[in-house]
Amino acid sequence: MLNLSHKQLDVYQLSLKLVEEIYVQTKNFPQEEKYVLVTQLRRAAISVSSNIAEGFARKSKVEKARFLEVSRSSIVEIDTQIEIALILKYLQIDNIQHMQVYLERCFMMLSKIITSLNGSQ
Repeated sequence: MLNLSHKQLDVYQLSLKLVEEIYVQTKNFPQEEKYVLVTQLRRAAISVSSNIAEGFARKSKVEKARFLEVSRSSIVEIDTQIEIALILKYLQIDNIQHMQVYLERCFMMLSKIITSLNGSQ
């Protein structure tokens, strides 16, 4: 694996924990959700860390911010999908505390980085 600077970022490390937690929580979803909600949640979670990595590989602040905005949008997507999973009773509120913390912290960290990139152009 490459030893790249984004791997040292707290937001990147947190995004990897989010991926792990999403996989753990979706493991027991009903079989009929395997190619629907499970796939959507997992792909969105992977998108968060992937877009952080790709953003920090870009030289331009505008491009970097764009990828981080996509990452942040994936967090919103996950939040919506978790709400749906709660409504359908695939998840219980008591079991998603780690996910909620990871989502909130990643969103806040990405927002701060995006603001700093947009403010220093």
